[in-house]
Amino acid sequence: MPIVNYQQYCSMLDHAKKNKFAYVAVNVTSMTTANAAMKAFAEMKTDGIIQVSTGGAEFASGLGKEGMALGAISLANHIHLLAEKYNVYIALHTDHCQESKLDSFLLPLIEETEKRRAQGLPNLFNSHMFDGGELPLQENLRISKSLLERCAKSELILEIEAGVVGGEEDGVSHEDAPAEKLYTTPEDMLAVARELGKVPNSRFLLAATFGNVHGVYKPGNVKLRPEILKHGQDAIVKEFGEENTLDLVFHGGSGSSLEEIHETLEYGVVKMNVDTDMQYAFTRGIADHFYKNYDGILKIDGEVGNKKVYDPRGYLKKGEAGMIEQMKKAIVSLRSQNTTLFPR
Repeated sequence: MPIVNYQQYCSMLDHAKKNKFAYVAVNVTSMTTANAAMKAFAEMKTDGIIQVSTGGAEFASGLGKEGMALGAISLANHIHLLAEKYNVYIALHTDHCQESKLDSFLLPLIEETEKRRAQGLPNLFNSHMFDGGELPLQENLRISKSLLERCAKSELILEIEAGVVGGEEDGVSHEDAPAEKLYTTPEDMLAVARELGKVPNSRFLLAATFGNVHGVYKPGNVKLRPEILKHGQDAIVKEFGEENTLDLVFHGGSGSSLEEIHETLEYGVVKMNVDTDMQYAFTRGIADHFYKNYDGILKIDGEVGNKKVYDPRGYLKKGEAGMIEQMKKAIVSLRSQNTTLFPR
């Protein structure tokens, strides 16, 4: 089953950390974008992470229902079916979920996995993210620990955030966040390791912040400080030992230089979220099609148009192809090509 189980997912993360590469974690909003992700992973012979945000999940549920949990379940079921046709491992993850959306998104999805396990079925998702970065750290960790305890019972990995990623995503803006919130401190990372490390039989990821931002920015406009990750990991090694360094996640990578990305891999980043660049690559192919076929897409001056060019299948395939190529570039940047653990 190319949708990983818990042991396979843990092996993926260990493999990335040991060999200093990171998995592309790509946000999807539809069957088409999910298909692009799976094809790109397979062609590059890398395992990967497909994730769904609250807004992406709500979009996937359609205008009729507009339910975040419903849309996420629908996309996950599609990916479970299609992933069986590929010879790489896929992990399913949900992206940023703030405290206000726990009851409408994250908790129903955990319940869905619990129901499946009770029926002897595999997990629907493999991991979830709780984004409590805006909360005071102790409150963030209190909620995170409670969620991790529940996740551990169903072999779910939990991702949390300490600090906030700047910019805007899914209608949640941190553009005016205090400067100190944009940089996770060594003390923050120690607190995460200390508190969440108490949960037996669990595994978690930390999205530490080091000046990274959501959105699209020109190279050089994002002021990253990757050394923050090193300082935090060094503090953890000093107190808890090398074997307890954290598995880290890089959010908001648009505009980052290749040198900065590679530096984070040295400090334990095993997962990097990509979304903005993929959105552009998907839309670029569609825009090109529309501009080149303007007369056929619109019924101008009483004409009938050209069904071949306004058939959604034609232009969505071009969007899918553009996203595949952009994903391949991200995979190379993160050094994950030809790293699959799927048995050959």
